[in-house]
Amino acid sequence: MSASGGTKAIVAALAANLAIAVAKFVAFLFSGSSSMLAESVHSVADSGNQGLLLLGGKKAQREATPQHPFGYGRERYIYAFLVSIVLFSVGGMFAVYEGYEKIKHPHEIEAWYWPVGVLVFAIIAEGFSFRTAIKESNQTRGSLSWKEFVRRAKAPELPVVLLEDLGALIGLVLALAGVGLALATGNGVWDGIGTLCIGVLLIVIAIVLAAETKSLLLGEAAGADQVEKIKDAVVDGDTVTAVIHMRTLHLGPEELLVAAKIAVQHDDTATEVANAINAAETRIRAAVPIARVIYLEPDIYSEAAAAAGTNPGKTPGGAPDNAPRTTPDGTPGTSTDSGH
Repeated sequence: MSASGGTKAIVAALAANLAIAVAKFVAFLFSGSSSMLAESVHSVADSGNQGLLLLGGKKAQREATPQHPFGYGRERYIYAFLVSIVLFSVGGMFAVYEGYEKIKHPHEIEAWYWPVGVLVFAIIAEGFSFRTAIKESNQTRGSLSWKEFVRRAKAPELPVVLLEDLGALIGLVLALAGVGLALATGNGVWDGIGTLCIGVLLIVIAIVLAAETKSLLLGEAAGADQVEKIKDAVVDGDTVTAVIHMRTLHLGPEELLVAAKIAVQHDDTATEVANAINAAETRIRAAVPIARVIYLEPDIYSEAAAAAGTNPGKTPGGAPDNAPRTTPDGTPGTSTDSGH
C-alpha cells in the first residue's frame, strides 16, 4: 500500500483500538456497564477493520495475471466495503441490542471509577489516532473540505479511518454521558440509552462508508483536474488535433485506465499516427503518473458524423469534447457529452 493509502494512520488506529478494547473489557467486568461492553465490542470491531484494510492493501499489490489483466487494485475497495459491513453488524447492531436490553432490564453501575477512568483513557488514545489520521489526510486533501475529501478520495483507507475515529470519539463521549447520568441519578436506564445512541451512530457511519465504497467498486472516473491534464497532454496541435471523446476509470486508487478517440490529420501516414500515439501516451503518463493503462484510437474528425449524433461518446468520428457542433439543419449547437 502506498504512503497515500494512509498506512501510518491505520497502524496508529490499530494500536489504539487494541489497547482500548482490553481496557474497556476489563472495565465492563468490574462495573457491569453495558456502555462499556458495547464500546469493547466496538473497539474489537475497529481493530478487525484496520486488519482488513492492511490485508486489502497487501493483496492489491499482487501482479496482474492473464485472468486479471488489470491487476488487483480494487482489492482495497472490497476490503473497505467489508469494513462497513463489520461496523454495521458487529459494532452497530450489537450496541443497539445491548442498549435495548439494558433499558428493559436496568441495573446500577458498580465500581464506577473503572468505566470513567477507562473512558477518559480511551478518549485520549482515540484523539491521538484521530490526530494522526487528520495529519495523513491533510497531505492529500488539498483545498477540499472534509466532506468533499471523504466523497472524492479514491484511496478508501483514510476516509474509513477518519470516520471510524470520529465515530469512536463521539461514541466515547456518549458512553461517558450515559455512565455519568446513570451514576448521578442511580438509574441504569441512562447507561442503556447511551449504548443505544452508540449503536445508532455506528450504523449511520457504516451506511455512509458502504455508500461511498460502493461507488468506488462500481468504478469512478478520474477527477476533473486530472481529466483536463490528460486532454491537454493528448493534443500536440500537429498530428493529434483534438480529443473526440474520452473515458477514464480507476482500476485502483493509484491506477487509472484512459481510453480515448483522438482526431488526426487525414493525410498522415500510419507511421506518423503510430508515433504520435506513442508520444501522446508518454505525455499523458508524465502529466498524470497514475495513468497506467492507455488506449488511444485514431480517427478522422467528421462534421457530418458530428451532426448525425447527439452523443459524441457513441458517435464514431463525432465532435471533439466541448467543441462546437452543428445540427442536421445547419444551425449551431453545442456538445452535450461530458466525456465521463
